[in-house]
Amino acid sequence: MASAQEFIILDADSKEPIPNVAIYNLDKSKTVISDLYGKADLGIFTLNERIIFKHIGYQIKKTSNALLSKRGNHKVYLTMNAEQLDEVVMSISKWEQQRKDVPQKITSIDAKTIAFTSPQTSADLLQNSGKIFVQKSQLGGGSPMIRGFATNRLLITVDGIRMNNAIFRGGNIQNIISIDPFTIKNTEVIFGPGSVIYGSDAIGGVMNFYTQTPHLAVGDSQRITGNMDYRYSSANNENTWHADLNYGKRKWGLLTSISFSDFGDLKMGRNGPESYLRNTFVIPSVNGDQLVDNPNPRKQVSSGYDQINVMQKIAYKPTNFWDLDMGLYYSETSDYSRYDRLIRPNRAGDGLRSAEWYYGPQKWFMANIQAEQRGKGKFYDGLKITNAYQHFEESRNDRGFQNPILYSTAEKVDALSSNIDFENKRMGDFRLYYGGEYIFNKITSEGSQKDIQTNEISGSASRYPDGSTWQTLAGYFNVEYKLKPNMTILTGMRYSHVWINADFDTTYYSFPFQQANLSTGALTGSLGFSWLPKPDLQITWNGSTGFRAPNIDDIGKIFDSEPGSVVVPNPDLQPEYAYNMEVGIRKNFKDKLVLKGATFYTYLVDALVRRDFQFNGRNQIEYNGELSNVQAIQNAAKAYVYGFEIEMEAYVTENLSFQSNLTITEGIEEEEDGTDSPGRHVAPTFGDVHIIWKNQRFKADIFLAYNGEISNANLAASEMSKDYIYELDTNGNPYSPSWHTLNFRSQYELSNSLKLTASLENITNQRYRPYSSGITAAGTNLILGLGYHF
Repeated sequence: MASAQEFIILDADSKEPIPNVAIYNLDKSKTVISDLYGKADLGIFTLNERIIFKHIGYQIKKTSNALLSKRGNHKVYLTMNAEQLDEVVMSISKWEQQRKDVPQKITSIDAKTIAFTSPQTSADLLQNSGKIFVQKSQLGGGSPMIRGFATNRLLITVDGIRMNNAIFRGGNIQNIISIDPFTIKNTEVIFGPGSVIYGSDAIGGVMNFYTQTPHLAVGDSQRITGNMDYRYSSANNENTWHADLNYGKRKWGLLTSISFSDFGDLKMGRNGPESYLRNTFVIPSVNGDQLVDNPNPRKQVSSGYDQINVMQKIAYKPTNFWDLDMGLYYSETSDYSRYDRLIRPNRAGDGLRSAEWYYGPQKWFMANIQAEQRGKGKFYDGLKITNAYQHFEESRNDRGFQNPILYSTAEKVDALSSNIDFENKRMGDFRLYYGGEYIFNKITSEGSQKDIQTNEISGSASRYPDGSTWQTLAGYFNVEYKLKPNMTILTGMRYSHVWINADFDTTYYSFPFQQANLSTGALTGSLGFSWLPKPDLQITWNGSTGFRAPNIDDIGKIFDSEPGSVVVPNPDLQPEYAYNMEVGIRKNFKDKLVLKGATFYTYLVDALVRRDFQFNGRNQIEYNGELSNVQAIQNAAKAYVYGFEIEMEAYVTENLSFQSNLTITEGIEEEEDGTDSPGRHVAPTFGDVHIIWKNQRFKADIFLAYNGEISNANLAASEMSKDYIYELDTNGNPYSPSWHTLNFRSQYELSNSLKLTASLENITNQRYRPYSSGITAAGTNLILGLGYHF
């Protein structure tokens, strides 16, 4: 009889269980709360008694025991409201906070949304949100741009652990593709500085990826669940397979996940600039490279690659107050070409400059152990201790056309980190968050050159000082104060100290210095408020500072930055600082229309930028057999960035809705001599418009994505020399044209266990290349996915 009254409450869209649903009768004399797995025993209610189901974020459901019993499946479905201010977020303080108490803009992307958009990589996951611009130099890439900042001015974390290391560069990076989108439970993106909690690099924003965790069983039973997924993409003949398995007992659980992707050469669209076509390509050979015509100029030859991702999680819950978790993550790619370097013309303009230019396998391994305690500390209500080890490997290999010498550099980074974070909720209207962090990075870097005709290998200059170290020690506090029931103030400070030690090898270059030793500190802070003058209206203001300390890439790098230029080390660097202010507003019109807007202004001083330099009194040196202009990273500029971000959600009926995003950003870099130029990482105006229809089993989304033009006058100075990746205007000058695509996505639930996704991207087959990207985007692209849950 008792089991006959047990029901499970599920999300009407995802069919996932909903915990903490309040279930009560009209006079609230009887109340039941659903457990972690959405289960609730309704035996206390009489057969004809009216029952109310209520949960933050879902529409209230009223029914009776009699009606529920007639259905016979013991399932109750709740429909999600328009986005709620009461949504819980983790990223601002590393502890759970309600969104309505947060003064900064933050965007969440959950697993349900990720499954529907079916991204190829985690870079595409962010791009699909419509709120983040992503640049790609090659298919195996993706460099997010947020509010005019990118690369090492944005921070990436995985399960709260910093992924940025000491060789994250100022040029476009692709480390984000190491994160498997199939394992992500939720992604939270902070817009604007996050240095109080996260330290160096968090100037433009923070991207937090939270991966799936093992599910434990109830009582003495065991819980076995799993997923199998397949994805196909026609534009690059992609085949991706994924499987995960969860085994849970009452106190411990295991989660194993594996994904493998095979990406072929990407095919671009039919309608667009002819300059984007891949008319010729090089066939490398020890007997002499051949420049041949491409039989299909829309096929971007040598852009494909393979990738494997593995994750193992172990969870142990010894008591109700302690959680112990261990995670192991591994990602590895095959060799993959840097496509933008393969299409560079030679100086004569009658051929291609490179015969080969490829990255070696990009490898990432992380092991972390996290212990969390709640409710038992003397001076805190929550304690987290996180220790992690990461290992990164990457390499670069390039050879000029008809040049027998293949130049290679190989890098490894070993990174140790330790974090301790506290939460204190015992101070009345105050909540205090505080903690400390220590990070240590050691870099191994080697250079070599190989004669492909004789197979003779000899040494050459490494990219970074071999054996160099980067470390930081920091402490922070963050205070949340409920000034009024409808007004929250959030403020905090952090002090970070950074040390760099690097010894330079003078075997290949006569450096005027032998060491670089940096010891510098940075104090950052934030102050903001969130005010709800009405339950459906939120107004926020936030002022904050951010910083980025120089890393090994800034101080000690040697590489060819652009055609005819080489970057050399500069040990005389200091941190750069950002001062940011933003104002936001959100209005909910009776859960039918939600409007959100934010405006921001960021001022960057002592900006670390690449500029002309002298090496031993010379403006030019020979690098890889070519006379090149000398450049170096310098504290040589100021910059300011400002813009607007607008979002709209309209719910016409229970099944039909509209969504739209628009981002407008402007930015200028000011030189020491007073001249200025457009910011390199300022994205063009971009956005999207969606029409969405759904019921309990089917969801469809037809949408328009668009990017504005960046004219030659608004093109960054560093982009001017890359005219081969841009279209030419009527005056023969490079610029980035505007573009738009029409797209369709759908998902159909064949059964409670089987889901089919089908998408058709770029329906009108546009040929376009996003700003600053080397590779041209996919043409018309059919994406099919099949997912099985058990």
